Amino acid sequence: MRAVLLATFASLALAGSALAVEPLATTSVEVKLSPELQKKAADDYGVRDVQRLADDLKKDVERELDRTGVLAGGRVELTLIDARPNRPTFKQLGDRPGLSFESFGTGGAAIEGQAISVDGHVTPVRYRWYESDIRQAKLTTTWSDAGRAIDRFAFQLGRGEVYARR
Repeated sequence: MRAVLLATFASLALAGSALAVEPLATTSVEVKLSPELQKKAADDYGVRDVQRLADDLKKDVERELDRTGVLAGGRVELTLIDARPNRPTFKQLGDRPGLSFESFGTGGAAIEGQAISVDGHVTPVRYRWYESDIRQAKLTTTWSDAGRAIDRFAFQLGRGEVYARR
């Protein structure tokens, strides 16, 4: 009985490995900051805060592209062109003693770049979203709208919806 059971498991294991599907190749994502945003980060926002946004952009795009399989094995090169916080950043609060964290405004982000498929076809991508209603900003954190813009960009890129219009 044991021999029959072992033989059955062995044959199922061989059949399962024959049916196994190769996982899709992952997409390489590179994110850099525009020179203007680098200057804003150094002078006003704080380098650490802006770098965290760039890291979130990379992580979110990788997640969505891996989830949908779009550009599998390809490459995405992105530039975070602009980001605007909803509330004062840590550096801004330190640089301006009279500034309050209770201050708020509309934020958002702009992203540009290119998607390069496995066969080398280059497609420009562009996305820009800024909150337009100040009433939405009252209960937000420092980078809420910029984070929302990044999430929307990643979601739409994963579905092929943010290619630059010609």
